Amino acid sequence: MTNNPSVDAVYKIFRQINRTPRPSHYEDRIALFLTRFAEKLGLQYERDSKNNVLIRKPASPGYEGADTIVLLNHMDMVCVADNDVKFDPLHDFIQPVVEDGWMHAKGTSLGADNGIGLSIALAILQDETLVHGPLEVLTTTNEEDGMTGAQALAPDWIQGRKVINLDSEDYDGLTVEAAAARIKEVGLRARRLKTPLGSLFYDVNIIGGLGGHSGVDIDKQRANVILVLAKTLTQMNGTMSDWFCHSFEGGNAAASIPSSATACLVLPEDTDVKKMKSILTSSFNAAKKPFLKTDPGLKLSVTKGKPVDTIIAPEDTIRYLDTLLQLPNGALKFREDTPEVVQTSSNIGLAVQKNAYFDVFIHSRSFSIPQLDGLSQRIDHILLEQDAAIKVIMDAPAWKENTECPFIQLVDQTFEDVLGFRPQRMAKHFVLEAGYLVDKYPGLQIASIGPRIIEPHSSSERVELSTVEGIWNVTIELLRRLAI
Repeated sequence: MTNNPSVDAVYKIFRQINRTPRPSHYEDRIALFLTRFAEKLGLQYERDSKNNVLIRKPASPGYEGADTIVLLNHMDMVCVADNDVKFDPLHDFIQPVVEDGWMHAKGTSLGADNGIGLSIALAILQDETLVHGPLEVLTTTNEEDGMTGAQALAPDWIQGRKVINLDSEDYDGLTVEAAAARIKEVGLRARRLKTPLGSLFYDVNIIGGLGGHSGVDIDKQRANVILVLAKTLTQMNGTMSDWFCHSFEGGNAAASIPSSATACLVLPEDTDVKKMKSILTSSFNAAKKPFLKTDPGLKLSVTKGKPVDTIIAPEDTIRYLDTLLQLPNGALKFREDTPEVVQTSSNIGLAVQKNAYFDVFIHSRSFSIPQLDGLSQRIDHILLEQDAAIKVIMDAPAWKENTECPFIQLVDQTFEDVLGFRPQRMAKHFVLEAGYLVDKYPGLQIASIGPRIIEPHSSSERVELSTVEGIWNVTIELLRRLAI
């Protein structure tokens, strides 16, 4: 793909990674891939009970006394597919496509977040021509949906205190600050009743939202299609109340802005279907109006569905829809020092049906812990009024690096010498594992860099190939300078 064999090795490894299914919570196979990769190179490795993998590579000859450097990545990915693409993330491969200097996947998310960074780290492990001190390649699990891998790391696992985190999407930026985050799983009662005899069954689907990463793209105020569907059904209920819901689902992951949602409706036998569709269309048009510019591809379809044996009690359905629409969602506050950066946000990322419950995942973020706590209390107040069951499944700390430390200064200078520019210091409205690591390993210094990745956590995800080579060159030169 390039004239640089070392960078070609990065892409070769990335293709191998993308033939290894690795959604969050299902990292057994990619962890095995990593341990076998280490074995083939004759390198020491450890794999813990959470499938985190640590691979150690000795220093280049003559540099044994240099500081140990940690290369940090995560092995899981957010798996998203277009609505017309059949994709099983537990079994199907990612199919990369290269066009006009960019790589994307055929109908799915690409997994460049964080597969490209991981591929760079593995290519460094196998390249014997590089100059570096002792290396530790730390690859964690479930970064995308709870960071349980980072939370479970043993306090004595890594020896290095300088970390190059390759989990970043801004080629011309150096991430030095990341938000705190909290993910909640919420269960709202959905009592089941027997479907009335002679009922009609219709599936209501809304597709075409742009979606995206609920930290990176939350400032764009895109449609949350779960809420668009909730508003559509709520508005329909004001005109046509004689309907039932069997199921309501939407989104792909807590960390993604939902781009689609669907509901299975059960209607009386004498329903005027043409009128029902007209009411739904009118309700949908009103619900999507705020997003005509941000999500011009939003589409509604109403099609005949398969018969179902049960419905949800109507009062539980309405209560659920009303609750969804009360919850804070989107970019809620911007930073005063950098007004283009979101300070506090919340995202209803996933709605699934679990027997007698509506199950919802809410991902909230803020650079301010008091603001995050206040938002969390506001959300809890709304939910507890509806007797919801609430479980916190991630409570990740914020992180801020000392930008005056010699390590960060060296990263700046290396960018300038290799690429001709100094990276912009960036505060990013996403959560990084750095917050957990600096608490667990005192004295840790972290620089977060990476190639340019656009639209992560969506089927539009793509990585700019020239920036992969740029980050490779920066990383290997940085390792050399840290060793000498």
